[in-house]
Amino acid sequence: MSDMNSAMIDKYRNDFLKEVEANVEEGEWVKMCMQCGVCSGSCPLGKHWSHPPQEIFMMIRAGQRDEVLGSDSMWMCTSCYNCIVRCPREVPITHIMHGLAHYAKRLGLSPKGQPTQQFSQMFWDNMMKKGRVNELKLGLSLYFKDGFGQGVKNALANQKLGQNMMKAKRMSPMEILGGHSLKDVGGFQKMIQKAQELEEARLKNGK
Repeated sequence: MSDMNSAMIDKYRNDFLKEVEANVEEGEWVKMCMQCGVCSGSCPLGKHWSHPPQEIFMMIRAGQRDEVLGSDSMWMCTSCYNCIVRCPREVPITHIMHGLAHYAKRLGLSPKGQPTQQFSQMFWDNMMKKGRVNELKLGLSLYFKDGFGQGVKNALANQKLGQNMMKAKRMSPMEILGGHSLKDVGGFQKMIQKAQELEEARLKNGK
């Protein structure tokens, strides 16, 4: 168990809703959910969720901390915003789902090997190197994450996609040499590091 997770358990013992309200983006909206289920019915991937949004909100109120933060449901959100548009109480469901996923990851509780989480980390690591995403290297990282043999199979299976991206100038084979970047990469990285330090301090202080 991570130190931060232990600290949060001690701090918010038996009050998971309060923990969510204090540490999850837009978490203060969870109590506004009236369990109508419109969000789940509007979600294009709703049938693939272990726990649809209104169920996640009910579990938060019921104090099912481990079940919520260990769920892969939040990682299924594609940010289509159908749920927000149709929610009769205008609960920012998409933001809360992403906030819960982020909070679970920081506590070390997100499910291991979850594909969306893996891709999100690859995207972040790729973007942090030069402040811009190198599409070619991101694709190669994704295809070869399970080994060279599987990577070749993945690349061959998706070669038409890659060719179309190059035709549309969304990806260039020359990016393998480094690709485009921000002018001030060092400044960008320092800015992100400072933001992360401020967020860490905010979590520790509970503000």
